[in-house]
Amino acid sequence: MSTNPKNNDEEVDLGSLFKIIGKGFQNLFNFIGKIFKSIFDFIINILLFLKSNIIKIGIAAILGAALGFYLEFGSPDTYTSTMLVEPNFKSARQLYNNISYYNDLVKQKDTATLQKVFNFDKQKAASLRKFEISPIENQNDIINGYNDLVLDVDTLTIKSYEYKEFKNAFTIYDYKVHQINVIAEENDVFDQIGNIIVSSIVKNNFFNRLKELSNENVNRTDSVYKENLAQVDSLRKVYMQVLIDEAKKESSGTNIDLGGEKRTTKELELFETNRKINADLKKITEEKSEQYEVLNVVSDFQPIGHKIEGVTKNYAFLLGVVFAGLMIGFLLLLQLNRYLDNYKK
Repeated sequence: MSTNPKNNDEEVDLGSLFKIIGKGFQNLFNFIGKIFKSIFDFIINILLFLKSNIIKIGIAAILGAALGFYLEFGSPDTYTSTMLVEPNFKSARQLYNNISYYNDLVKQKDTATLQKVFNFDKQKAASLRKFEISPIENQNDIINGYNDLVLDVDTLTIKSYEYKEFKNAFTIYDYKVHQINVIAEENDVFDQIGNIIVSSIVKNNFFNRLKELSNENVNRTDSVYKENLAQVDSLRKVYMQVLIDEAKKESSGTNIDLGGEKRTTKELELFETNRKINADLKKITEEKSEQYEVLNVVSDFQPIGHKIEGVTKNYAFLLGVVFAGLMIGFLLLLQLNRYLDNYKK
């Protein structure tokens, strides 16, 4: 009887391999089981903690809600209104500075200055509670901004400045539309506030000068394009007349070729030039409409503000949650302290 040592070695190797693979799967399943067990233990510990301290947490929440009801009952109603604006000529930063200044006056309760700024009486000035401003974040603004950059700079420069870098450098002031929100205790102060906010930017001498120069440049470009368009139309009419005249000659028996193929190519070129000029004129018209003013008002403040309501704005709800959270934190600190004391022993 003969045996093959090579086959025996292969069987031993395969057996060891399967054992290793089996052990690996077992370790993997044990690891996954430990993870689920840890998660389960964590959830059970939370539930046990809440069960043993539910009365304390509930009392804290009730006390917070009671205090919130008292504050809610004693505080006057508040109203809010929103304005959407589109700053031009890099005036967004100045707009943000102005809104921040108005809000600082409110925080400092500088009623006299608020009266002067907004032409309010003392009661209306004192009713102002908050000024806020934030951009309407739109990814298209970033894409369009990068596209404009690509068209303005040379190819070598843009190759060294990728879209990701441009996006990271994009600030809140670079967005197209911005939202201004005002909160007050009276609901009929917003219309006048909107006029003051707009005029504070529109009447700025620096931005006004930029607007005038930009409008002059746009108007000049518009006039040049219109002149070019008129010239192209005149040339097209001349070529059309030449075609008509030559057609008459051919019909009378004369066969003269004046480079018809070239003429057709020129007609197509003139047609394409006409199309491009019209497209440029459309862009100029859009630019004139968008940048005619330093600050475009997309949506003005509502003359009468709407009352601020809702669970998340309610003092009883907010203080109830806060007091419950503080109690949970206090109880956790007590448990941690007990654990540390036992750990020392």
